[in-house]
Amino acid sequence: MAQKKQHIAVIGAGIIGLCTAKRLQDLGFSVALFDPEGIAQRCSKGNAGHFATEQVFPLANAKLLPNLPSMLFNPLGPLRIDWRYALKMWPWFLRFLLNMRPASFKKHTLALRALNESALAAYQELLPDGDYDSLITKNGSLLTFETSPTQQVEQVYLAFKAQGVSVKWLKGSEIQALEPSLNDNVRHALLFCDVGHSVDPHALCMHIYQRFVENGGVFARTGITEILPSSDQVRLLTEQGESLAFEQIVLCTGAWSKTLSKQLGFKVPLDTERGYHAMLNEQGALSRPVASAERQFIITPMQSGLRLAGTVEFAGLDAPERQERATMLLTHAQQLIQGIKQSKVHQTWMGCRPSLPDSLPVISQSPKHNNVIFAFGHQHLGLTQAAITAKLVGQLCMGEQPMLDLTPYRIDRF
Repeated sequence: MAQKKQHIAVIGAGIIGLCTAKRLQDLGFSVALFDPEGIAQRCSKGNAGHFATEQVFPLANAKLLPNLPSMLFNPLGPLRIDWRYALKMWPWFLRFLLNMRPASFKKHTLALRALNESALAAYQELLPDGDYDSLITKNGSLLTFETSPTQQVEQVYLAFKAQGVSVKWLKGSEIQALEPSLNDNVRHALLFCDVGHSVDPHALCMHIYQRFVENGGVFARTGITEILPSSDQVRLLTEQGESLAFEQIVLCTGAWSKTLSKQLGFKVPLDTERGYHAMLNEQGALSRPVASAERQFIITPMQSGLRLAGTVEFAGLDAPERQERATMLLTHAQQLIQGIKQSKVHQTWMGCRPSLPDSLPVISQSPKHNNVIFAFGHQHLGLTQAAITAKLVGQLCMGEQPMLDLTPYRIDRF
Protein backbone atom coordinates (compact mmCIF):
# COMPACT_ATOMS: atom_id res chain seq x y z
CA MET A 1 0.00 0.00 0.00
CA ALA A 2 1.17 3.51 -0.77
CA GLN A 3 1.72 5.82 2.17
CA LYS A 4 -1.24 8.17 2.53
CA LYS A 5 0.87 11.30 2.25
CA GLN A 6 3.58 10.15 -0.13
CA HIS A 7 4.22 13.11 -2.42
CA ILE A 8 4.17 12.71 -6.19
CA ALA A 9 4.65 15.39 -8.82
CA VAL A 10 2.82 15.11 -12.15
CA ILE A 11 4.50 17.33 -14.73
CA GLY A 12 2.09 18.35 -17.49
CA ALA A 13 -1.62 19.23 -17.14
CA GLY A 14 -3.00 17.94 -20.42
CA ILE A 15 -5.50 15.09 -20.46
CA ILE A 16 -2.77 12.51 -19.70
CA GLY A 17 -1.45 14.49 -16.74
CA LEU A 18 -4.93 15.31 -15.43
CA CYS A 19 -6.12 11.71 -15.50
CA THR A 20 -2.85 10.58 -13.93
CA ALA A 21 -3.04 13.17 -11.15
CA LYS A 22 -6.61 12.22 -10.29
CA ARG A 23 -5.90 8.48 -10.40
CA LEU A 24 -2.90 8.87 -8.09
CA GLN A 25 -4.94 11.02 -5.73
CA ASP A 26 -7.67 8.37 -5.67
CA LEU A 27 -4.99 5.85 -4.69
CA GLY A 28 -4.07 7.94 -1.65
CA PHE A 29 -1.08 9.90 -2.86
CA SER A 30 -0.54 13.60 -2.24
CA VAL A 31 -0.22 15.02 -5.74
CA ALA A 32 1.17 18.29 -7.11
CA LEU A 33 0.48 19.13 -10.75
CA PHE A 34 2.70 21.44 -12.82
CA ASP A 35 2.21 23.14 -16.18
CA PRO A 36 3.47 26.52 -17.43
CA GLU A 37 0.44 27.09 -19.70
CA GLY A 38 -2.40 26.21 -17.34
CA ILE A 39 -4.93 23.39 -17.49
CA ALA A 40 -5.34 21.60 -20.85
CA GLN A 41 -4.11 24.62 -22.79
CA ARG A 42 -2.11 22.76 -25.40
CA CYS A 43 -3.09 19.64 -27.34
CA SER A 44 -5.94 18.60 -25.03
CA LYS A 45 -7.97 21.80 -25.32
CA GLY A 46 -8.98 21.45 -28.95
CA ASN A 47 -8.83 17.77 -29.89
CA ALA A 48 -11.53 16.08 -31.95
CA GLY A 49 -13.32 14.79 -28.85
CA HIS A 50 -13.31 11.26 -30.27
CA PHE A 51 -12.58 8.32 -27.94
CA ALA A 52 -11.20 6.37 -30.87
CA THR A 53 -11.01 2.87 -29.44
CA GLU A 54 -11.38 1.46 -32.96
CA GLN A 55 -8.04 2.95 -34.04
CA VAL A 56 -5.89 -0.06 -33.30
CA PHE A 57 -3.72 0.21 -36.42
CA PRO A 58 -0.42 2.11 -36.27
CA LEU A 59 0.00 5.20 -38.40
CA ALA A 60 3.16 3.57 -39.74
CA ASN A 61 1.26 1.54 -42.31
CA ALA A 62 2.74 0.46 -45.65
CA LYS A 63 -0.65 1.18 -47.30
CA LEU A 64 0.07 4.84 -46.68
CA LEU A 65 3.04 4.97 -49.07
CA PRO A 66 1.20 5.03 -52.45
CA ASN A 67 -0.96 7.91 -51.19
CA LEU A 68 1.84 10.13 -49.88
CA PRO A 69 2.42 12.16 -53.08
CA SER A 70 -1.24 13.10 -53.49
CA MET A 71 -1.54 13.83 -49.77
CA LEU A 72 1.47 16.15 -49.85
CA PHE A 73 0.78 18.06 -53.03
CA ASN A 74 -2.99 18.49 -52.70
CA PRO A 75 -3.67 21.85 -51.00
CA LEU A 76 -6.76 20.25 -49.48
CA GLY A 77 -4.82 17.13 -48.51
CA PRO A 78 -4.44 15.80 -44.96
CA LEU A 79 -0.64 16.10 -44.79
CA ARG A 80 1.73 19.04 -45.01
CA ILE A 81 5.48 19.13 -44.39
CA ASP A 82 7.13 22.52 -44.01
CA TRP A 83 10.10 22.32 -46.39
CA ARG A 84 12.24 24.23 -43.87
CA TYR A 85 11.56 21.51 -41.31
CA ALA A 86 11.89 18.52 -43.66
CA LEU A 87 15.61 17.91 -43.05
CA LYS A 88 15.18 18.07 -39.28
CA MET A 89 12.35 15.51 -39.30
CA TRP A 90 14.06 13.10 -41.71
CA PRO A 91 15.47 10.79 -38.95
CA TRP A 92 11.96 10.51 -37.46
CA PHE A 93 10.45 9.78 -40.88
CA LEU A 94 13.06 7.11 -41.62
CA ARG A 95 12.19 5.33 -38.36
CA PHE A 96 8.51 5.72 -39.30
CA LEU A 97 9.13 3.95 -42.62
CA LEU A 98 11.03 1.12 -40.92
CA ASN A 99 8.08 0.55 -38.59
CA MET A 100 5.92 -0.24 -41.62
CA ARG A 101 7.55 -3.67 -41.88
CA PRO A 102 4.91 -6.40 -41.42
CA ALA A 103 6.35 -7.80 -38.17
CA SER A 104 6.54 -4.33 -36.61
CA PHE A 105 3.08 -3.39 -37.84
CA LYS A 106 1.57 -6.54 -36.33
CA LYS A 107 3.36 -6.10 -33.00
CA HIS A 108 2.36 -2.46 -32.67
CA THR A 109 -1.25 -3.22 -33.62
CA LEU A 110 -1.47 -5.62 -30.69
CA ALA A 111 0.02 -3.01 -28.36
CA LEU A 112 -2.46 -0.31 -29.44
CA ARG A 113 -5.34 -2.75 -29.23
CA ALA A 114 -4.37 -3.68 -25.65
CA LEU A 115 -4.60 -0.04 -24.56
CA ASN A 116 -7.78 0.76 -26.49
CA GLU A 117 -9.70 -2.30 -25.31
CA SER A 118 -9.54 -1.03 -21.71
CA ALA A 119 -9.74 2.69 -22.49
CA LEU A 120 -13.41 3.47 -21.80
CA ALA A 121 -13.62 1.10 -18.83
CA ALA A 122 -10.73 3.02 -17.28
CA TYR A 123 -12.67 6.28 -17.73
CA GLN A 124 -15.65 4.70 -16.00
CA GLU A 125 -13.41 3.99 -13.00
CA LEU A 126 -11.91 7.48 -13.07
CA LEU A 127 -15.26 9.30 -13.40
CA PRO A 128 -17.67 7.90 -10.79
CA ASP A 129 -21.05 9.10 -9.52
CA GLY A 130 -22.62 9.75 -12.90
CA ASP A 131 -19.71 11.83 -14.21
CA TYR A 132 -18.92 9.31 -16.94
CA ASP A 133 -22.44 9.28 -18.38
CA SER A 134 -22.74 13.07 -18.30
CA LEU A 135 -19.31 13.76 -19.83
CA ILE A 136 -18.89 10.96 -22.38
CA THR A 137 -21.50 10.12 -25.02
CA LYS A 138 -21.25 6.52 -26.17
CA ASN A 139 -23.07 6.62 -29.49
CA GLY A 140 -20.45 5.07 -31.77
CA SER A 141 -18.77 6.72 -34.74
CA LEU A 142 -18.90 6.39 -38.52
CA LEU A 143 -16.12 5.97 -41.05
CA THR A 144 -17.52 7.00 -44.43
CA PHE A 145 -16.51 6.03 -47.96
CA GLU A 146 -17.49 8.04 -51.04
CA THR A 147 -15.34 6.74 -53.91
CA SER A 148 -13.61 3.65 -52.54
CA PRO A 149 -14.46 0.40 -54.39
CA THR A 150 -16.67 -2.04 -52.51
CA GLN A 151 -13.83 -4.57 -52.39
CA GLN A 152 -11.59 -2.04 -50.64
CA VAL A 153 -14.29 -1.21 -48.10
CA GLU A 154 -14.68 -4.91 -47.43
CA GLN A 155 -10.95 -5.25 -46.78
CA VAL A 156 -11.06 -2.44 -44.25
CA TYR A 157 -14.13 -3.94 -42.59
CA LEU A 158 -12.55 -7.38 -42.31
CA ALA A 159 -9.31 -5.93 -40.95
CA PHE A 160 -11.19 -4.30 -38.07
CA LYS A 161 -13.24 -7.46 -37.47
CA ALA A 162 -10.03 -9.49 -37.28
CA GLN A 163 -8.84 -7.27 -34.43
CA GLY A 164 -12.02 -7.77 -32.43
CA VAL A 165 -13.36 -4.26 -33.10
CA SER A 166 -17.16 -4.07 -32.86
CA VAL A 167 -18.10 -2.81 -36.33
CA LYS A 168 -21.08 -2.90 -38.70
CA TRP A 169 -20.93 -2.30 -42.44
CA LEU A 170 -23.70 0.06 -43.57
CA LYS A 171 -24.79 0.87 -47.11
CA GLY A 172 -27.08 3.39 -48.80
CA SER A 173 -30.35 3.81 -46.93
CA GLU A 174 -28.87 2.34 -43.73
CA ILE A 175 -26.46 5.27 -43.59
CA GLN A 176 -29.18 7.84 -44.26
CA ALA A 177 -31.39 6.30 -41.56
CA LEU A 178 -28.60 6.68 -39.02
CA GLU A 179 -27.36 10.13 -40.08
CA PRO A 180 -29.94 11.83 -42.34
CA SER A 181 -27.74 14.91 -42.87
CA LEU A 182 -25.05 12.98 -44.72
CA ASN A 183 -24.98 13.54 -48.47
CA ASP A 184 -25.97 10.63 -50.70
CA ASN A 185 -22.47 10.52 -52.19
CA VAL A 186 -21.55 8.51 -49.06
CA ARG A 187 -21.95 5.00 -50.47
CA HIS A 188 -20.57 2.94 -47.60
CA ALA A 189 -19.90 3.49 -43.90
CA LEU A 190 -18.49 1.49 -41.03
CA LEU A 191 -20.27 1.98 -37.71
CA PHE A 192 -17.95 1.47 -34.75
CA CYS A 193 -20.24 0.57 -31.89
CA ASP A 194 -18.00 0.75 -28.81
CA VAL A 195 -16.80 4.31 -29.36
CA GLY A 196 -17.59 7.50 -27.46
CA HIS A 197 -17.16 11.23 -27.87
CA SER A 198 -17.05 14.36 -25.75
CA VAL A 199 -19.17 17.36 -26.68
CA ASP A 200 -16.57 19.60 -25.01
CA PRO A 201 -13.09 18.10 -24.45
CA HIS A 202 -11.86 21.19 -22.62
CA ALA A 203 -14.81 21.02 -20.20
CA LEU A 204 -14.00 17.34 -19.62
CA CYS A 205 -10.44 18.28 -18.70
CA MET A 206 -11.64 21.07 -16.40
CA HIS A 207 -14.09 18.73 -14.69
CA ILE A 208 -11.31 16.26 -13.89
CA TYR A 209 -9.18 19.15 -12.65
CA GLN A 210 -11.96 20.46 -10.39
CA ARG A 211 -12.42 17.02 -8.84
CA PHE A 212 -8.65 16.88 -8.29
CA VAL A 213 -8.58 20.28 -6.55
CA GLU A 214 -11.71 19.60 -4.48
CA ASN A 215 -9.95 16.57 -3.03
CA GLY A 216 -6.82 18.45 -2.03
CA GLY A 217 -4.77 18.41 -5.21
CA VAL A 218 -2.33 21.28 -5.80
CA PHE A 219 -1.61 22.96 -9.12
CA ALA A 220 1.31 25.28 -9.88
CA ARG A 221 1.36 27.21 -13.14
CA THR A 222 5.07 26.92 -13.74
CA GLY A 223 7.43 24.99 -15.93
CA ILE A 224 10.02 22.50 -14.73
CA THR A 225 13.49 23.33 -15.99
CA GLU A 226 15.48 20.53 -14.41
CA ILE A 227 14.82 17.10 -12.88
CA LEU A 228 17.39 15.79 -10.39
CA PRO A 229 16.64 12.23 -9.25
CA SER A 230 18.41 10.41 -6.44
CA SER A 231 17.78 7.11 -4.72
CA ASP A 232 15.26 8.45 -2.21
CA GLN A 233 13.74 11.51 -3.88
CA VAL A 234 13.42 13.56 -7.05
CA ARG A 235 14.20 17.26 -6.93
CA LEU A 236 12.51 19.61 -9.38
CA LEU A 237 13.75 23.08 -10.31
CA THR A 238 11.01 25.43 -11.49
CA GLU A 239 11.10 28.41 -13.85
CA GLN A 240 10.91 30.65 -10.77
CA GLY A 241 14.06 29.08 -9.33
CA GLU A 242 12.28 27.03 -6.67
CA SER A 243 13.67 23.65 -5.65
CA LEU A 244 10.98 21.10 -4.72
CA ALA A 245 11.40 17.50 -3.54
CA PHE A 246 9.07 14.56 -4.21
CA GLU A 247 9.19 10.83 -3.59
CA GLN A 248 8.17 10.12 -7.21
CA ILE A 249 7.46 12.06 -10.39
CA VAL A 250 5.47 11.33 -13.53
CA LEU A 251 6.47 13.09 -16.75
CA CYS A 252 3.37 13.83 -18.89
CA THR A 253 4.61 16.75 -20.99
CA GLY A 254 3.40 15.54 -24.39
CA ALA A 255 5.20 17.02 -27.38
CA TRP A 256 7.50 18.91 -25.00
CA SER A 257 8.90 15.74 -23.38
CA LYS A 258 12.11 15.39 -25.37
CA THR A 259 14.26 17.84 -23.38
CA LEU A 260 13.36 16.55 -19.93
CA SER A 261 13.69 12.93 -21.09
CA LYS A 262 17.18 13.73 -22.36
CA GLN A 263 18.09 15.19 -18.95
CA LEU A 264 17.13 11.84 -17.46
CA GLY A 265 19.34 9.92 -19.89
CA PHE A 266 16.94 8.96 -22.69
CA LYS A 267 17.07 10.13 -26.28
CA VAL A 268 13.55 9.65 -27.60
CA PRO A 269 12.67 10.20 -31.31
CA LEU A 270 9.72 12.43 -30.45
CA ASP A 271 8.24 14.84 -32.98
CA THR A 272 4.96 16.68 -33.27
CA GLU A 273 2.11 16.17 -35.70
CA ARG A 274 0.48 19.56 -35.58
CA GLY A 275 -3.29 19.19 -35.78
CA TYR A 276 -5.97 21.78 -36.51
CA HIS A 277 -9.66 22.23 -35.94
CA ALA A 278 -12.33 24.54 -37.33
CA MET A 279 -15.64 25.23 -35.59
CA LEU A 280 -19.01 25.73 -37.33
CA ASN A 281 -22.09 27.01 -35.52
CA GLU A 282 -24.25 24.20 -36.94
CA GLN A 283 -26.28 22.35 -34.30
CA GLY A 284 -28.01 19.00 -34.63
CA ALA A 285 -26.50 18.00 -37.97
CA LEU A 286 -24.87 14.83 -36.60
CA SER A 287 -25.39 12.60 -33.59
CA ARG A 288 -21.93 10.99 -33.53
CA PRO A 289 -18.40 11.58 -34.90
CA VAL A 290 -18.17 11.05 -38.66
CA ALA A 291 -14.79 10.48 -40.30
CA SER A 292 -13.95 10.30 -43.99
CA ALA A 293 -11.73 7.51 -45.25
CA GLU A 294 -10.79 9.40 -48.42
CA ARG A 295 -10.57 12.91 -47.00
CA GLN A 296 -8.81 11.87 -43.79
CA PHE A 297 -10.60 14.15 -41.36
CA ILE A 298 -13.36 13.90 -38.75
CA ILE A 299 -16.47 15.89 -37.82
CA THR A 300 -17.63 15.73 -34.21
CA PRO A 301 -20.89 17.21 -32.88
CA MET A 302 -19.96 19.54 -30.03
CA GLN A 303 -21.96 21.58 -27.55
CA SER A 304 -20.94 24.70 -29.47
CA GLY A 305 -21.42 23.32 -33.00
CA LEU A 306 -19.56 21.05 -35.38
CA ARG A 307 -15.84 20.55 -34.91
CA LEU A 308 -13.89 19.73 -38.08
CA ALA A 309 -10.58 18.21 -37.11
CA GLY A 310 -7.69 16.22 -38.41
CA THR A 311 -4.85 16.90 -40.82
CA VAL A 312 -1.17 16.48 -40.02
CA GLU A 313 1.46 19.17 -40.34
CA PHE A 314 5.16 18.64 -39.66
CA ALA A 315 6.67 22.02 -38.85
CA GLY A 316 7.99 21.68 -35.31
CA LEU A 317 6.74 23.14 -32.04
CA ASP A 318 7.38 26.81 -32.69
CA ALA A 319 6.28 27.54 -36.27
CA PRO A 320 3.35 29.94 -36.61
CA GLU A 321 -0.15 28.54 -37.04
CA ARG A 322 -1.32 28.20 -40.65
CA GLN A 323 -5.01 28.99 -40.36
CA GLU A 324 -5.74 27.68 -43.85
CA ARG A 325 -4.96 24.16 -42.59
CA ALA A 326 -8.11 24.51 -40.50
CA THR A 327 -10.38 26.52 -42.78
CA MET A 328 -9.87 24.16 -45.75
CA LEU A 329 -11.69 21.48 -43.74
CA LEU A 330 -14.95 23.32 -44.43
CA THR A 331 -14.66 22.40 -48.11
CA HIS A 332 -14.50 18.72 -47.14
CA ALA A 333 -17.36 19.00 -44.67
CA GLN A 334 -19.62 20.56 -47.30
CA GLN A 335 -19.12 17.46 -49.47
CA LEU A 336 -20.29 15.21 -46.64
CA ILE A 337 -23.11 17.10 -44.93
CA GLN A 338 -26.24 18.58 -46.46
CA GLY A 339 -27.33 22.09 -45.63
CA ILE A 340 -24.01 23.67 -44.68
CA LYS A 341 -23.08 25.24 -48.04
CA GLN A 342 -23.49 28.70 -46.51
CA SER A 343 -21.70 27.89 -43.26
CA LYS A 344 -18.61 29.78 -42.21
CA VAL A 345 -15.76 28.90 -39.88
CA HIS A 346 -16.05 31.00 -36.72
CA GLN A 347 -13.02 29.66 -34.84
CA THR A 348 -9.77 27.85 -35.61
CA TRP A 349 -7.18 26.21 -33.39
CA MET A 350 -3.86 24.38 -33.63
CA GLY A 351 -2.29 21.86 -31.23
CA CYS A 352 0.85 19.73 -31.20
CA ARG A 353 0.31 15.98 -31.02
CA PRO A 354 3.28 14.14 -29.44
CA SER A 355 4.20 11.36 -31.87
CA LEU A 356 6.77 8.61 -31.89
CA PRO A 357 7.65 6.77 -35.11
CA ASP A 358 6.25 3.42 -33.97
CA SER A 359 2.84 5.01 -33.16
CA LEU A 360 3.04 3.82 -29.53
CA PRO A 361 3.17 5.99 -26.41
CA VAL A 362 5.80 5.83 -23.70
CA ILE A 363 4.29 4.38 -20.51
CA SER A 364 7.29 3.32 -18.52
CA GLN A 365 9.16 3.37 -15.26
CA SER A 366 12.66 4.66 -15.82
CA PRO A 367 15.22 1.82 -15.99
CA LYS A 368 17.68 4.26 -14.38
CA HIS A 369 15.56 5.75 -11.60
CA ASN A 370 12.74 3.75 -10.05
CA ASN A 371 11.06 6.94 -8.79
CA VAL A 372 10.65 8.42 -12.29
CA ILE A 373 7.77 7.38 -14.57
CA PHE A 374 7.10 8.50 -18.14
CA ALA A 375 3.68 8.87 -19.79
CA PHE A 376 3.76 10.74 -23.11
CA GLY A 377 3.73 10.30 -26.88
CA HIS A 378 0.12 9.22 -27.44
CA GLN A 379 -0.07 10.82 -30.92
CA HIS A 380 -3.73 10.96 -32.09
CA LEU A 381 -4.96 8.88 -29.14
CA GLY A 382 -4.22 11.01 -26.09
CA LEU A 383 -7.87 11.53 -25.19
CA THR A 384 -8.65 7.87 -25.87
CA GLN A 385 -5.79 6.40 -23.85
CA ALA A 386 -5.50 8.93 -21.00
CA ALA A 387 -7.46 7.04 -18.35
CA ILE A 388 -5.91 3.63 -19.08
CA THR A 389 -2.47 5.25 -19.06
CA ALA A 390 -3.30 6.78 -15.68
CA LYS A 391 -4.37 3.39 -14.37
CA LEU A 392 -1.11 1.78 -15.49
CA VAL A 393 0.93 4.63 -14.00
CA GLY A 394 -0.96 4.21 -10.75
CA GLN A 395 -0.06 0.54 -10.64
CA LEU A 396 3.60 1.40 -11.20
CA CYS A 397 3.54 4.00 -8.43
CA MET A 398 1.93 1.50 -6.08
CA GLY A 399 4.63 -1.07 -6.85
CA GLU A 400 2.05 -3.44 -8.34
CA GLN A 401 2.26 -5.61 -11.42
CA PRO A 402 0.63 -3.58 -14.24
CA MET A 403 -2.50 -5.06 -15.78
CA LEU A 404 -0.80 -4.94 -19.22
CA ASP A 405 2.65 -5.94 -20.31
CA LEU A 406 4.40 -2.57 -20.62
CA THR A 407 7.34 -3.87 -22.66
CA PRO A 408 6.06 -2.34 -25.95
CA TYR A 409 5.83 1.09 -24.33
CA ARG A 410 9.24 1.20 -22.60
CA ILE A 411 11.22 4.39 -22.92
CA ASP A 412 14.41 2.50 -23.74
CA ARG A 413 12.90 0.62 -26.67
CA PHE A 414 14.43 2.96 -29.27
